[in-house]
Amino acid sequence: MIKRIFNNNFINSQPSYSVLSAAFIITLAGLTSRFLGLIRDRLLASSFGAGDTLDVYYAAFRIPDLIYNLLILGALSSALIPVFTGLISKDREKEAWDLINGIINILFLSIIFISAVFCLFTPLIMRWLTPGFSPEKMALTVSFTRIMFFSPIFLGISGIFGGILTSFRRFLIYSIAPVFYNIGIIIGVIFLTRILGVMGLAWGVVLGAFFHMLIQYPAAKKLGFYHSWTFFTAWQNAQVKKVFRLMFPRTLGIAVSQINFLVITIFASTLTSGSLAVFTFAQNLQSVPLGLFGISFAIAAFPLLSSLVAKEEKADFIKIFSVTLRQIIFFVIPLSAFIFVLRAQIVRVVLGSGKFDWEDTILTFQCLGIFTLSLFAQSVTPLLTRAFFSFHDTKTPFYIALISETINILLVIFLIEKMAVIGLALAFSLGNVIQALILFFVLRKKFAIRDDRNILRSLTKIITASLLAAIAIQICKDLTDIWLNIDTFLGIFTQLSVSLTCGLAIFILICYLLKLEEFFNFKKSLTKRIFKNRQVIAEDTKDVSGI
Repeated sequence: MIKRIFNNNFINSQPSYSVLSAAFIITLAGLTSRFLGLIRDRLLASSFGAGDTLDVYYAAFRIPDLIYNLLILGALSSALIPVFTGLISKDREKEAWDLINGIINILFLSIIFISAVFCLFTPLIMRWLTPGFSPEKMALTVSFTRIMFFSPIFLGISGIFGGILTSFRRFLIYSIAPVFYNIGIIIGVIFLTRILGVMGLAWGVVLGAFFHMLIQYPAAKKLGFYHSWTFFTAWQNAQVKKVFRLMFPRTLGIAVSQINFLVITIFASTLTSGSLAVFTFAQNLQSVPLGLFGISFAIAAFPLLSSLVAKEEKADFIKIFSVTLRQIIFFVIPLSAFIFVLRAQIVRVVLGSGKFDWEDTILTFQCLGIFTLSLFAQSVTPLLTRAFFSFHDTKTPFYIALISETINILLVIFLIEKMAVIGLALAFSLGNVIQALILFFVLRKKFAIRDDRNILRSLTKIITASLLAAIAIQICKDLTDIWLNIDTFLGIFTQLSVSLTCGLAIFILICYLLKLEEFFNFKKSLTKRIFKNRQVIAEDTKDVSGI
């Protein structure tokens, strides 16, 4: 019975046709992943503090992440999924699987070759990327980076599997892959460091990448994936050529965004020890709602949007896009307000232990507060770019990313001397706001994607409810200061929990009074999902009683 339940829920899971339903699945799985991510960060912070070791650890991610993002993320987000989905929707399955094999073979061998070359020149690259590191810190960064070059190989293959699953709208197994990635990293922090020293951190990342790939393979195979070595013939495949033609501008766009992180790493290496760690910790905290809602809804909507464009159903495209956009801001704007008001409490609860001292805490929650100001922009950008990709337009998002990144670099240069790591966070946030606004207005004009009345009405109501809830949180926070000992973990956790609960209750009440459409849509979807799960549980219980 256990095997059957596993197969039904994971390997043979049914496709999610509703964007809200698909996003609900991705978000639930994302909650688990993000929770483990917070545990991971707490273990790292308490074990090493915001110092040299974590500066090295996060700097070592940059080049392996760059390889993965350029070769895999560019292909998947802009080209592979729309082309593959188009072939599947037209019942051209053989061409679709030939396309997958061609892409996976070319990218797999390309990643191995590029990783090997970068591995050889790692010392030179790191001297350019982290000019402020001491010789000892630089040597450790080189060692970490060389180990982490294994991770894009596994993540690359896993990314193709994930593209298959999302194209068929099988979001569950795709969504839990990051859970296993974090499990691998946590194993590295807890166990591998005891055996291998600090190098265990790097091997934990590789282990997590391997888990990420392994968990998706059975589901991809069940959907029809088979592997054959077609490296030389793949270049003759018209669909493969189309994918590479579409992904080239998107790859350039991702390169621009990756330059952002490289610039941050370069400048952070010249600041005081722990600056890169502080920036990354704050970014990880603000990325929780970004991953849960911004990215989840964009991933869930992308196959459907691509399918609607392929079928030339523009009215439905506008409707799905508008509903998805409004649902994202329904979640993200109030969470941004909540995080801003409770930023100190969140950092203390999640990271404030062990070697993570008070100075680290202050810098982290200051960065977190600045990040929340651009969280709405970061969250809608994945949907906006995928809307362009659905129309097979990968050039426009690249040009817009180039503009926003130029502004970001200029702001970094201007702000870093005056504000240090806080300046990096402010430049990052302003760059993201500019990018999202330009994407929105260009999409609106170029493809006539307009639903201004509904978007503006929802936005006004959401902002109103969020501001009132934030005020309630601040009042509740001030009142709990009187009777709680906030110098203890229990006290600060209680203050965070009570204040957050109060704010959430006020937000829900205001949404109900304002008759906010997105609130009732979410309520309806949640109720349907709960009763569906109860029905499944009842059926499983009936099966058990019959054994």
